[in-house]
Amino acid sequence: SGTKLPIVAIDTNFDAPEVVSYVGTGNEAAAKSGGLAAMKKAKSNGADKPQAVILTGAQGDETHEARLRGYRSAVEQAGGTVLEVQYCDAQPDRAAAAMEAVMQKYPQGVDALLVTSDDMALAAIKCIWDNNSTAYQKTVICGFDGNQAAVEALDRGELTVDIAQQGYEMGYKAVEAALDALEGKSVESVIDSGSEVITADNID
Repeated sequence: SGTKLPIVAIDTNFDAPEVVSYVGTGNEAAAKSGGLAAMKKAKSNGADKPQAVILTGAQGDETHEARLRGYRSAVEQAGGTVLEVQYCDAQPDRAAAAMEAVMQKYPQGVDALLVTSDDMALAAIKCIWDNNSTAYQKTVICGFDGNQAAVEALDRGELTVDIAQQGYEMGYKAVEAALDALEGKSVESVIDSGSEVITADNID
């Protein structure tokens, strides 16, 4: 019949005239909430003005740039400083190499390491423990994704904060939006499926 079906984009947005709504994690807001939790922890560890290093994905990658902005804004709001941002293309081996460089540049340790994906965070953690770095074993480390390996690292006390995406909510809200669109109701063009900040306190 030549009618164009409405499309609901989930998790990753794309540009097409049929896309009526994008449902996904509000990356900037999610990273900010996790970043603030990490800053709070760094302060309770005695860092008055926490110094943070950020490991992130490829420059210009929309998702990672949004998470980077969220982390930056959390650090600034807490009165801390971002010492540097390392672009690691979201590759664990690049993140490990970046971590090596950070540890050489700041041998005394940094207060917080904020990472825009769990894979990179876990690679950085492995690098810290492989180098037996006492200075960095005290660093507050924040990951992003909420994947199983990260939750296990949280349980072991290696990762401090993780930002979990709400996969169930994402799917639920997407179906809801699709049904509304099919019924001709107006649909929000961006629907934030939310996120949850996980720490040792609520890991269960």
